[in-house]
Amino acid sequence: MNQAAEAFLNEVWTSIQEIYQKENQRIKEIKDWSLLQAGVKDYLRVAWRKGKLNWANGKIHVDVHEPFSWSDDSYKYDAGSYIEELTEEILMQEFFPALCDRMESLFHSADYDSHFFNYHFELVFEFEWKQSMQCHSRHFINERKRESLKQVLDQFIETKIKAELPVRPKERDDFFFAHCLVNPDLMEQKQELIEPLIQRLSEKLRSNKERSDSWTYHSALALKGWADERFLVKFFDRTGHYGLDWVLKPEQERQEPKAEELDFFLYVALAIGNKEPDTRKKFLDLAVQLGSKRATDYVKRGSGRFENEYKSSLIQAKANDVLQAIDIRIVTEEEAAYGEAIDFINGLLREGFPKGYKLKLKSSEKHYLPVKKLAKSGLHQFFANASRYPALYPKIAEYAELAMEEFAWYGDVEPSEKSVMPGTYAVLALGLSSSDYFPLFRRYMELVDTEHQSAQDDFALAFMEAHGVTVENIPVLVSLVLGSSDSAKPLKNISIDRAELVDALIEELAAMEDYHRESVIYRLFGGNKKLAQVVKKKSSPLKDKLAQLLALVE
Repeated sequence: MNQAAEAFLNEVWTSIQEIYQKENQRIKEIKDWSLLQAGVKDYLRVAWRKGKLNWANGKIHVDVHEPFSWSDDSYKYDAGSYIEELTEEILMQEFFPALCDRMESLFHSADYDSHFFNYHFELVFEFEWKQSMQCHSRHFINERKRESLKQVLDQFIETKIKAELPVRPKERDDFFFAHCLVNPDLMEQKQELIEPLIQRLSEKLRSNKERSDSWTYHSALALKGWADERFLVKFFDRTGHYGLDWVLKPEQERQEPKAEELDFFLYVALAIGNKEPDTRKKFLDLAVQLGSKRATDYVKRGSGRFENEYKSSLIQAKANDVLQAIDIRIVTEEEAAYGEAIDFINGLLREGFPKGYKLKLKSSEKHYLPVKKLAKSGLHQFFANASRYPALYPKIAEYAELAMEEFAWYGDVEPSEKSVMPGTYAVLALGLSSSDYFPLFRRYMELVDTEHQSAQDDFALAFMEAHGVTVENIPVLVSLVLGSSDSAKPLKNISIDRAELVDALIEELAAMEDYHRESVIYRLFGGNKKLAQVVKKKSSPLKDKLAQLLALVE
């Protein structure tokens, strides 16, 4: 071997071994491995980065995991004067083949912990010249380890996924299971094979909100990773900020997508759409560029399962279930127009249209409900506008019953503290307008996710401003404060200053668990201590009643 190439190889190999010895010790100390984790290391990049002022005054860079384009976590080493003797031919014909031989031998050896190497490995070599970059890569596969992982995965599916409850996978397996599903070395990339497994685990975890959310996140991330790393790179070049956008490769540089691959890509776009609607739209647009007629239909008309258009002299409406979007234009601002619009939406929901849709509204009227935390979205505006017409209340109530769903969210805002459960704007509009809909208001508050939604914290204040505090509405007020989030603060300017109001409150609290009673007292009085101070200041009979109330929480 050329002396310069040999010196470079020895320098690089010494560095790799030093790094790997430290990494191996760290990996040995890991105890809780997932059954589906074949190993950790699957990437190594060796690079020569030229100096800023003098080409030969650069550094050897070693990356033991695939780096992000905007970061630099490389191990850096000096090199000898042999760097100046290297040529592209020497590197390609002598250095890189020798590095590959050593790396492949190490990859298949038992020198490190059994979890050190994954079943696949990519070796990348880059060398910066004065005006150019030399790049080479090689992939290695440990077939024995790959086959072993495939057998483990097959058994995992039968014994942990398909098995009946209470059998569930361990939480640490979720990430690896999701990524195994989209690995063509382990599974055929077909919707009919993969979707049932994703849905099966989703069903098994439904009773555990945090675990269910975590699985949804991992599965969506894995599907998106497949799209970005295995599919789109064949047909598009990365562009834009952080390479998050895609531009079609020149025709002579790209192949035609296989029908089954394109079908799976469309499935991926729809599957992640509930959590990332913008990504869904982006992926469908990219599929259109690849000539997918189905993607074109999805973008223009939806799946075809629903009546997607309605026109009259009063409104124009369109619906797209794939994009989970409804567009409504109010041509004439009157009761009948909003009635037609609500009928159109209710008809869609009865047929199974996604409840977490977003609504684009074109209307000359802009009304909103008196709650500060609510987003001023098209959905909010629509139901605030419609609730000006009492004759429409039954239609709005029907909508609310159709739309309400626990652990679901409208798509009218980006996921945030302003995200609300479907039906929120309709229920609030009715509850603030008429006592006839107090039972609906209470059902909503029993259903709302208090851990992940906080907009309802201000509903009680708006309710009191609309209806005051009476014996008749104390049960509603209590349900409103019980349905608040843990971050809700005590209500201001509330006056429970009559004995009959306290009696009604005692009656509501009597059948509750202690922690619910404490929550109500905190929201209405600021807590037990402040209630005790109120008791001292009052005179009988109100004093006696408040003392009875205090006794319930002491």
